[in-house]
Amino acid sequence: MKYLDEFRDPQLARQLLAEIRSLVTQRWVLMDVCGGQTHSLLRHGIEEALSDKLELIHGPGCPVCVTSVAAIDWTQQLAVRPEVIVTSFGDMLRVPGSRQSLLETRAKGGMVRVVYSPLEAVALAKAEPEREIIFLAVGFETTAPATALAILQAQQQALTNFSMIVAHVRVLPAMRALMESPAHQVQGFLGAGHVCAVTGYEDYGAFVDEFQVPVVITGFEPIDLLLGIRELVQRLESGQPALVNAYGRSVRPAGNQQAKALIDKVYRVVDSPWRGLGLIPQGGFALQPDYRAWDASLRFPQELLPAADDSARCLSEAVLSGRIKPVECPEFGVRCHPERPLGAPMVSSEGACAAYYRYRPAAEPGLPIIPQGA
Repeated sequence: MKYLDEFRDPQLARQLLAEIRSLVTQRWVLMDVCGGQTHSLLRHGIEEALSDKLELIHGPGCPVCVTSVAAIDWTQQLAVRPEVIVTSFGDMLRVPGSRQSLLETRAKGGMVRVVYSPLEAVALAKAEPEREIIFLAVGFETTAPATALAILQAQQQALTNFSMIVAHVRVLPAMRALMESPAHQVQGFLGAGHVCAVTGYEDYGAFVDEFQVPVVITGFEPIDLLLGIRELVQRLESGQPALVNAYGRSVRPAGNQQAKALIDKVYRVVDSPWRGLGLIPQGGFALQPDYRAWDASLRFPQELLPAADDSARCLSEAVLSGRIKPVECPEFGVRCHPERPLGAPMVSSEGACAAYYRYRPAAEPGLPIIPQGA
């Protein structure tokens, strides 16, 4: 398949692996900030193949995982109101709040429906004008254009029974928060290609200059990731941090202008809470004043419940900040597993804990496995 098979070529993967191994003179710590990259690194055996040379750690690259507990709790409160139907993507239903998940809320009678697009929620509002339809909008900059379009469509159709809980977050401010933490150990970043396809990567230059860490924008296939790792190692070994776009087939310096225009029209940048990282300056989006009519936070009273302390059970904060690997959590695979997750990283299809549970110690059969020492 064009643009896919050539990025899963086992022979080329082994060649790149050999080049990386020959370049490394010390153990570097590299972080990806994309859940899709995390899963691919494990699925194709790349992390295991390089484990004796490099430390690959995984940051807060899963938007479902970093959605705040407060947003989940508030959504649950709205779902039990008789006039409300809450909608969101399927992964969100199993994310724990301070007391339960939306799936448990639905099991107890709350009105929660899965949709595959925010436009489905708009269509539901039009079909059921007697109900209040609320969409829980989550995701990085990649999903923000679609939810912005939903707001514009609701405006065009004059829907007064549609609103959104906006929990969108922005990747670059999270990377900055990680680097400003005294506990960080990151020496180079694999940049999230899907995010940069929307935002571009021009703003990353100042980040590289300030923190003196290389950033390589890359994709999700094994060749993409190996090319990105090779670029990072070259920059680290030379002592010359730089910004590199290794995903040129999808990412342009200025990104997708139409998608960015949609975001700018509907949203404004705000400080935002991230699960596991706390309040991040300029870390998320909120609706512009012109669209306050569709802002659920202004239409419904919000009761903030005291969060239950689950720190003794779930180490998701340490996982999401890259301080530990999921397998270092004592509950991993014991009391925490996909069927009964203790924390968000085990829930989402992009979560680091879910990736480790599914793919370690062996990569998925039938995919290009890169053997240790090849």
